[in-house]
Amino acid sequence: MQALASWEEEKRSAYLYRIVSDAECGTPRQILFLELAAAADRQAAIWEGVVRAGGESTPDRYRPDMRARLVAALVGKFGPRRLRTILAAMKVRGMSLYCKADPGHPFPLSPKAEARRHGGIEQGGQLRAAVFGVNDGLVSNASLIMGIAGATQHGEAILLTGLAGLLAGAFSMAAGEYISVRAQREMYEYQIGLEREELAHYPEEEAAELALIFAARGLPKEVAQRLADTVIADPDKALDTLAREELGLNPDELGAPWGAAFSSFFSFAAGAAVPLLPFLLG
Repeated sequence: MQALASWEEEKRSAYLYRIVSDAECGTPRQILFLELAAAADRQAAIWEGVVRAGGESTPDRYRPDMRARLVAALVGKFGPRRLRTILAAMKVRGMSLYCKADPGHPFPLSPKAEARRHGGIEQGGQLRAAVFGVNDGLVSNASLIMGIAGATQHGEAILLTGLAGLLAGAFSMAAGEYISVRAQREMYEYQIGLEREELAHYPEEEAAELALIFAARGLPKEVAQRLADTVIADPDKALDTLAREELGLNPDELGAPWGAAFSSFFSFAAGAAVPLLPFLLG
């Protein structure tokens, strides 16, 4: 059953690669994703052999499920760049090509450079969450305090209401952020686990996919293939590189649920404390 599921995943990836290729019509990425689709078909053929060896059979023709068709429609509407996170979650490789990079260096020159490229995205997400927390705390608690102040003139009641709103909102934000980041981290770990499994089953095909991505970054095909073969020869380095280049993930920064929860708690509390200051000081 696992082999059949792997066959379906590879066929779905091939289907989505062709959708992305159509969306990239007229660009160098069009050829890349067509080649990745062919590579996914070859990997599906390997899994088909495993399925048949186990006495089962695969469908005569792959039929994309509702989720794949929905994502395909969204890619056609908004483009693969905006859907890169969803596509990566659905085992579509090469999404790192849509990460912003220095035009003078189409290919990262070192692991540190690669980490900086992905780290910028991670830091941007943390800053966005912090700004959202402060703004949410400020607006929601100010609205609560103004509502209570319009109903009563007792400063103690207004102060207690504001403190209750601060604590309730901060704990709610922290819990929500923890669950969100935890779920995101588990999804990323699952994707990396799939890469580990594929690397163990067909390293040659993974090297071919990696070489295609390296070539799309500007390396000559021969150099890209040699570099990919060198990377795949070291399993630990290979998994790290595949996660970065094929999935667009930084394995060192998958997200820290507790860190995100504490950050969200204190950012909300800081914003919610501002409308309380006149009552605390006065």
